[in-house]
Amino acid sequence: MQKKYLLFAPGPSPIPPNVLLAMAEPIIHHRAPVYVKVLEEVREGLKYVFQTKNEVLVFASSGTGAMEGAVTNTLCPGDKALVVQGGKFGERWANICKAYGIHAKIIHVEWGKAVDPELIRKALEVEPSIKAVMIQASETSTGVMHPVREIAEIIKKHDNTILIVDAITGLGVFDLPTDKWGLDILVGGSQKAMMLPPGLAFAALTDKAWGFVEKATLPRFYFDFKKELKNIKENQSAYTPAVTLVLGLREVLRMIREEGLENVFARTDRIARATREAMKALGLALFAPDSPSNAVTAVVAPPGVDGQKVVKVLREKHNITIAGGQDQAKGKIFRIAHFGYMDTYDIVTVVAAVEMTLKELGYAVELGKGVKAALEVLG
Repeated sequence: MQKKYLLFAPGPSPIPPNVLLAMAEPIIHHRAPVYVKVLEEVREGLKYVFQTKNEVLVFASSGTGAMEGAVTNTLCPGDKALVVQGGKFGERWANICKAYGIHAKIIHVEWGKAVDPELIRKALEVEPSIKAVMIQASETSTGVMHPVREIAEIIKKHDNTILIVDAITGLGVFDLPTDKWGLDILVGGSQKAMMLPPGLAFAALTDKAWGFVEKATLPRFYFDFKKELKNIKENQSAYTPAVTLVLGLREVLRMIREEGLENVFARTDRIARATREAMKALGLALFAPDSPSNAVTAVVAPPGVDGQKVVKVLREKHNITIAGGQDQAKGKIFRIAHFGYMDTYDIVTVVAAVEMTLKELGYAVELGKGVKAALEVLG
């Protein structure tokens, strides 16, 4: 007998039982007073997580919907944007810009590396007409954390430029204070550290970004930030919301507030460091050793071992789901997530399973060595 599978992929992520129970409650009508009270609590909880005084917009979509909205609500046809592209999700910013006639200047970053903020500073000096800089806080495909805080300091000096951050895998993982750092638009999603199924997208805007919204002329309909802002202030939504997910979100936000945001970050940092130390103890290299994200650890598959086979054996033999590499990294790496509803013994379990899997695939591994290294961090 084996227990049901364990999930260590970087989204969707495990959902706490109390959140599942909240979403199993009978459906309520989204215009009824009872839902108004739910959304009122959710609004305040989201402000706490995003660390902002402004409203956080909620859409029924994947996080990509809020990414698209961040572009269409702040820019005009023919505007210029600076896109940091160091993985699959950096490419998404460029693709959205192309779809809406935005001229995207690309900063190509080697996969596994973080962008040098100096490149952004120089690009803005050369082309001060750039209206937006777009980046991932955590590049999920490579396990890299970009220096968002340093980049925000650069953008603050440019009144006609905003910083748009995809924090879908960073929100609730490490500190991203929207207002304090000046993260003009911070985009999030429900299926990562927010411990929910896919289906909700979030967007928080600074006052500077809302100024850009007033001047934007790109077409939009569902992802209309001004329309959604007007409605959420009245504890409503412009269109039918994902009621069940919002009920689950209320429970998640209660959990985060009870643990405390700083404690959430500390716990996530601890299990992330434990995972990295465990992989290194097994003689494996990290794909992003210089700027690793606390959301996901990308591990270079050892010589002679296909990273996709590591994923397959873990899933089929050990009932554990992790993620493989994408595009140019396919077969070369495997990725282990460590955020949201995870703690000490989850990491011990996945590390032990990786050890057994590597041995089964012919890699010389000393069983228990990775687990020991993880426990030394976790203990």
